[in-house]
Amino acid sequence: MAKKKLDSIEQFQEVLKQGQPFLLIKHSLTCPISQGAFEEYEKFVQDYPNVDTYYLYVQEARPLSNYIAETFGVKHESPQALLFENGSVVWHTSHWSITYDTLRKEVVKQ
Repeated sequence: MAKKKLDSIEQFQEVLKQGQPFLLIKHSLTCPISQGAFEEYEKFVQDYPNVDTYYLYVQEARPLSNYIAETFGVKHESPQALLFENGSVVWHTSHWSITYDTLRKEVVKQ
């Protein structure tokens, strides 16, 4: 599937309704730490194209970012990785913890 950008709460709700596990990355366009995490995410996506992954740019999708934090009770951070299963966040991490190896371990369970 590769990665797909989400911009709105409605888009996110459609993905959630599908009921499939997916990874979501919150990315800040102005933060060097976030840039590093996003590069790790892109390497992961390249090696695991069958994993459903989505991302949002915090500066462009602030209402969606806030909605996710409020709805799922996960404090907003940027960068942030969230794994959704059965309509819930089952794992999340942020900042320097977003690495290729961490994503592989938590998302692919290897």
